[in-house]
Amino acid sequence: MSRIAFIGLGNMGAPMARNLLKAGHDLAVFDLSPAALQSVTEAGGKAAADAAMAVADADIVISMLPASRHVEGLYLGEAGLLAHIPDKALVIDCSTIAPASARTVAQAAAARGLQMIDAPVSGGTAGASAGTLTFIVGGAAATLERARPVLEAMGKNIFHVGGNGAGQVAKLCNNMALGVIMAVTGEALALGVAHGLDPGVLSQMMAVSTGRSWATEVCNPWPGVLENAPSTRGYSGGFGNDLMLKDLGLAAEAAMGVGASIPLGELARNLYALNSRAGNGGLDFSSIVKLLSETD
Repeated sequence: MSRIAFIGLGNMGAPMARNLLKAGHDLAVFDLSPAALQSVTEAGGKAAADAAMAVADADIVISMLPASRHVEGLYLGEAGLLAHIPDKALVIDCSTIAPASARTVAQAAAARGLQMIDAPVSGGTAGASAGTLTFIVGGAAATLERARPVLEAMGKNIFHVGGNGAGQVAKLCNNMALGVIMAVTGEALALGVAHGLDPGVLSQMMAVSTGRSWATEVCNPWPGVLENAPSTRGYSGGFGNDLMLKDLGLAAEAAMGVGASIPLGELARNLYALNSRAGNGGLDFSSIVKLLSETD
């Protein structure tokens, strides 16, 4: 089994790290939050005092961080982590960041002789806990094959979509679609409820009809419809509204870079920005329904 350093133990990173421990890997972990560290050390991970100490003996380094600036800040510069990672170690960044940032960090890793892939994930916190995530990989095919056994300990599906940065492009395409679908699903449910329909019955109908989506079946935005959905627990946990807002902003940047038109993506970005201003930024992104209805 591999010696793995895992940096970033948030809502997604912590369950991913625990699945690596279940698979028998030796795990050194670091996060700025003591509570996050504890959640993984209690499962057998070894807490490091800082990121450099976590990677000291690593065969594989995995990071799961909120944004481009965090990833670049972690790896780059004279004090960056790339200077501390052992020779021949494999680097896997599972964060969702700008494609350009992913390429910049991968190029810096290559200059140090390190193999690196970007492997953002889809599947939410439920998928992270269950080990059924989808990994969307950018990088060399041979590097992916080296990473595959570790990715399979955390996920069910692995897609190789191109070179470094391509994983991020594909992830942003997926999340842009998800953001639009969640918003329109909430809008449709709010319309039905305004006409006196039962949101549960309406959702069940949509889930077996042409309105079927992940939003109707897994992360329904209407409280009480699905027992395990964030909406039923006050929109806690899950994928934060402000993280969706970040990803939609990255999609807009990516679109501008190639002159693509994404009118629905831009509209969705504005809606999630309004939801954030309404005080819902830290809630699950399905809380977008709050803008469209009187639901609590």
